[in-house]
Amino acid sequence: MSAVVIARSSFTTSLLRYSRSWGLWLLLLVSLVGTRFWVPRDDGSTIIIAVANKIPVMTSAMLGVSLGIVVSTLLLPIGYIYLRSNTTRRQPWQIEEVAAGSRVAIALGRFGADVAMLFTVLGVLTVAGWFLAWLLVPAAELNVAHVALALWLIAGPAVMGLAAIRILFDALPPLRTALGDFFYFMIWMASLVAPSVSAKDPPSFAANMADFGGFVRPLVFDAPNGDGGFQIGGGPVEAGRIPLDVMAGLMSPGYVDSRFAWAGIAILVAAFAGLVYRPHRPRRPSIKAGRLTRWLAPGAPPAADPAAPAAPQSAFAPLNLIIAEFQLIGRGRLFPLLAIAVAAAGYLTDFRHAASPAMLLLLMFGLTAHAGRSEARGLRLLGGTAALPPMARRAAFVAAGILWSLLMALPAIVAGPVGEQALLALMTGAAAAVASSALAALSGSAFAPRVVLLIAWYAYLSA
Repeated sequence: MSAVVIARSSFTTSLLRYSRSWGLWLLLLVSLVGTRFWVPRDDGSTIIIAVANKIPVMTSAMLGVSLGIVVSTLLLPIGYIYLRSNTTRRQPWQIEEVAAGSRVAIALGRFGADVAMLFTVLGVLTVAGWFLAWLLVPAAELNVAHVALALWLIAGPAVMGLAAIRILFDALPPLRTALGDFFYFMIWMASLVAPSVSAKDPPSFAANMADFGGFVRPLVFDAPNGDGGFQIGGGPVEAGRIPLDVMAGLMSPGYVDSRFAWAGIAILVAAFAGLVYRPHRPRRPSIKAGRLTRWLAPGAPPAADPAAPAAPQSAFAPLNLIIAEFQLIGRGRLFPLLAIAVAAAGYLTDFRHAASPAMLLLLMFGLTAHAGRSEARGLRLLGGTAALPPMARRAAFVAAGILWSLLMALPAIVAGPVGEQALLALMTGAAAAVASSALAALSGSAFAPRVVLLIAWYAYLSA
């Protein structure tokens, strides 16, 4: 079978499935709402984008750069969640992996569908940018081409790289799991930190290649006195606005070349994913498991007694449900051991700045894993036939998450101050449990809550 035919079939099939995905509309909504809070305004109701401690003068090109920053900072992690948990996450690998077809062609076809879907989001953002330019930019200075050029030069290669990472992670068994989510979180953080290292370097192809997001050079190229300092997020700024020639930054030496280079790298990564693709294999327990592996494995369940009478109706069904959720969140032997270590750290160190982030990180992985199992599509329907409704199970899940948080914080609460430590543990456990349950129910998997809570954990740690 021709590789072109395989790639085209993979492309059209994935696009058809995307057209039936409700999550695409949520992604579009997030991108449009993001423009409201990231495009600089004078009323102080936006997230700060500043150069040399001043907010730039709003021009058509600067508005396009602001929209590009929306994509490179806000939309990339949300787009990753969508790509990993949307309708195309389940593929007929039982058929594909035994068929005589090029894995490279299949990977490139799916990559093309992901890029086409993400480019659709950029197209909607472009139209939104034109409308914002009509509202914010003086009519004599309005240039819709500058809005589109700045947005697509910055965001186009960035979303292509996102699609390529998704295809690569789907090709390798270890990265199909939570490990892939963790690696993407690290890659995303590196893409935000690395550009600041080369911000003060002279404009060149090599310097711009360190900026995967593509938004640093347009901001700092025309900064006064060669100042490479810029802010994206919160922080104090000086009064007044600073004029920037953003188009000069976009056309600076090596910038456009670097953006096309990143787009080419994304295509090569997608093709490489097809070359290194490893088929799915059923998990088989190791015959010669090591002592540590056997010790960490969950214990064998008790043998069934066929002559046992039917279990009586429980008088404390809600309490038993909370206990069951508590046990399932902390399943295995490693989680309780780590919980004991976190509790000891809370007593010996500063709970707020050391033990509390460690507690949230451990709790986050336990909560998201169990929420993803509980909210799987088929299991959710089966759970609807239980004596207690699904919402009761979700409420018990939140209660169990709070209990784990309070239990791990108990030594710190005893050490005091009691009210402050207890309130922090209560709020941390409740927020993590509610977010895990809600996002798992919406996405049907553990991907969305895990990545969102990883980002929230980083913000909590930084704060």
